[in-house]
Amino acid sequence: MNELFLTMFERLGIIVMIAFVLTRFRFFRQMIYQDKLGSKQQFAAILFFGFFGIIGTYTGVSFDMSTLDFNRWAAATGLSSEEAIANTRVIGVVMAGLLGGYKVGIGAGLIAGIHRFTLGGYTALACGLAAIVAGVLAGAFHKKNIKNKVSYAFFVGALAETIQMIIILVLAKPFDKALTLVEVIGIPMILANGVGSALFLLITKSVFNEEEKAGALQAQKTLRIADQTLVYLRKGMDVESAKIVCGILHKEIETSAVAMTNRTEILSHVGIGDDHHRAHLPIQTDLTRKVIQQGELIISLDRSIHCGNKNCPLGVAVIAPLKQRGETIGTLKFYFPSEKKITNVTLELISGLSMLLSTQLEIAEADKSYQLAKEAEIKALQAQISPHFLFNTLNTIVSLVRIEPVKARKLLISLSHFLRQNLNVTTETMTTLEQELKHVKAYLEIEEARFFNKLIVEYNIDDKILLENIPPLTLQPIVENAVKHGIKDKSENCLIKISIQRENSTTIVCVEDNGQGMTPERIAQLGKERAVSDSGTGIGLYNVNRRLTMMFGEESTLRIDSEQNKGTKVSFIMG
Repeated sequence: MNELFLTMFERLGIIVMIAFVLTRFRFFRQMIYQDKLGSKQQFAAILFFGFFGIIGTYTGVSFDMSTLDFNRWAAATGLSSEEAIANTRVIGVVMAGLLGGYKVGIGAGLIAGIHRFTLGGYTALACGLAAIVAGVLAGAFHKKNIKNKVSYAFFVGALAETIQMIIILVLAKPFDKALTLVEVIGIPMILANGVGSALFLLITKSVFNEEEKAGALQAQKTLRIADQTLVYLRKGMDVESAKIVCGILHKEIETSAVAMTNRTEILSHVGIGDDHHRAHLPIQTDLTRKVIQQGELIISLDRSIHCGNKNCPLGVAVIAPLKQRGETIGTLKFYFPSEKKITNVTLELISGLSMLLSTQLEIAEADKSYQLAKEAEIKALQAQISPHFLFNTLNTIVSLVRIEPVKARKLLISLSHFLRQNLNVTTETMTTLEQELKHVKAYLEIEEARFFNKLIVEYNIDDKILLENIPPLTLQPIVENAVKHGIKDKSENCLIKISIQRENSTTIVCVEDNGQGMTPERIAQLGKERAVSDSGTGIGLYNVNRRLTMMFGEESTLRIDSEQNKGTKVSFIMG
């Protein structure tokens, strides 16, 4: 029995080898991480583990009942009627059921069992049937969070072999011969198959855990690089940002050198070879030009990168493309002292960094486009002047020139100030409350002249806060909306109140009228969609609200309080 113990555990080295080889197969990785396998994956697993069971049979020890002698290897051509095999066949079948479920376990058991039956011997039927039973038993333990536990693997492997011993006692004839066989090989086989199952699972889990650990470290490094480079690449890809990014990559990945190029020239080169690979110089290597043309990562494992400088110390390199919207706009180049430094993990890291930096550059481009569009929209809105307002004002001035020339002169000055302010703000993104208030007063002076003895304007202004900044043409459209839509149907006693006050740490701006008011439905519409009236300026509260939120955030959105026939109050805050 001691000899059998040693031989059986010696054969576990084969299990170790098979376990390691198995970790290279995709279907096995899916068996470890997934609860369900596809039909193709199940078929591949059945074939592999069935073959695993056959190997377990052939690497077993044949036992001759007539002489009670062991043969260290089982006969490949078959067994005599006096021979049986002490083997590790159960391990393959148990792992199939434990990891793949009933179908995989039974399938592998059928393959291994039928093969064992064809070898003959007085335990052929019992051992063949026991292989199938082992698959069913292991399949019963195929549960989430159970199949990957080493202790369960030992238990199921030992239990499956114990059941095989029972089946041998029941089916193998004569019984006394079967009993003698079980007494000799029973305990060694139960322990060997239990330990083998546990060892198999332990090795595969260890390999995967190490890979996951390495992957986690690479992911951590990638995220750290992303965090460090994001602020610089937000500005776009230029010489300054490229130099900083290359320095970060050179330090983090421990390369001989790191370089970044656009389509035509070097943007930065950090590390050895920087004496002739310098910023603003044309691209020096054929490989870089090839990457730009093909848009695919290239690895150079020889000692030449085909640099124009014959004394260039750079050799082994990985060159990855940088892309925007699918078009290659440059390259990211990593140089190493030897090809041994370029591992699969390193290549995955570089490939990931290439995509990551490309994404950051696309975000930078999108941010830039958004800012340009936003500024263009604001300037377009700022430049709008209602032709109706202009014509009506000019007609009013013309009518006053002869009868009230002084008043006509004042209105002309107010109109001049109003127009000049509208033109000036097209080159500005911010103005002061003081300038905005002057603009509003110029507008209201014109309206007061047009609606003589009808319009009254009240101001409640805190002069201490007039130097605070505000988007240009924010207050005037709100006031214009009150005049054109709020009090347009009133024949007298039209009142507009303008308040700019400080409360705690915020400034509150409010425009109130005593006009016709609005329905709740109209209030819900204003500020959320374009509201352009036939008699209005064409800008509307929607555009004012949009500019405020773009400048100050959602907390500065317009607040509209109104009741029909009781007037309207429009207010906003500045933090």
